[in-house]
Amino acid sequence: MKPILLLFLAVMASVSPVLSQDGNPASPNTAYIPGDVPDGSPPPPEAPLPKFTVAPEDILASETHEQNGRKITTQRITPIELPAPAVAPPAALAGSINEQPDAHSGEQGRDFGFLMISATVFRSPDSPPRTLVNLTPQGTGGSATFWSSADFALFTGLASFIDSDGNSRSLMMGWDTQQIDHMSDLMVNQTDEGGPPQLPAIPAGKATFVIAGAAPTAETLAAIQALHDVYNNEYERLKTGYEGRERARIAKEAELKAHPPKPKDIILNYWRIPDAAVPAASAPAEGGAK
Repeated sequence: MKPILLLFLAVMASVSPVLSQDGNPASPNTAYIPGDVPDGSPPPPEAPLPKFTVAPEDILASETHEQNGRKITTQRITPIELPAPAVAPPAALAGSINEQPDAHSGEQGRDFGFLMISATVFRSPDSPPRTLVNLTPQGTGGSATFWSSADFALFTGLASFIDSDGNSRSLMMGWDTQQIDHMSDLMVNQTDEGGPPQLPAIPAGKATFVIAGAAPTAETLAAIQALHDVYNNEYERLKTGYEGRERARIAKEAELKAHPPKPKDIILNYWRIPDAAVPAASAPAEGGAK
């Protein structure tokens, strides 16, 4: 074979796509969490807000009451000139803005990126955690219930992630945890109305899931898979962040128990808008109450 042909074949081999096990080109993207995972570390201190003070001569009336160990003072003060309210955009302009397609949506006006999650994590000393999850991706018009071998408590504190297709997804999750003596206890009385669906067998290894109930739509199934992709890829970071948040929570609870905060005194300032500033349609009729 000629040297030139050999060189051509070598170059082609070096740029050929990597194939997955099913023969399709493997995606170069991997689900990940951009930025830091919250770990309970206190945020940097914010700049103090400017303090509002009222000169003594501007206090027209004052009244103080005691309530639950603190003082609440109401003060009528000299009127303060406020900036004019912002003018709302014309209806036509507002409509054109609202109709713009979302950056992460394949269709105009639809967004599959926001995930609403309800999760119950079951923990047992003799088995890994199991999570019963209800997931509703915004815009799909459907939801799904599934069992997962992922510990969804690790998702607490997570606001967004990038899925394996490079799309940004955000989530809002309500969750709780239940301690049980044995995972097999979940099998007891599961046929009772209102009980959880039957606990399925979930393979060991990387976190995966089993659908419980009706089959989800393709979009919902993709969202479920995206959650498990980022969980498996970022497990160590998620676990470290969750453990840090738990340590911070326990320490804060102990601090509050040892040093409960004292109620702070409150001062409420108010003033009466001059009649000249009230629009004519809202002003009381002549001789009416003011």
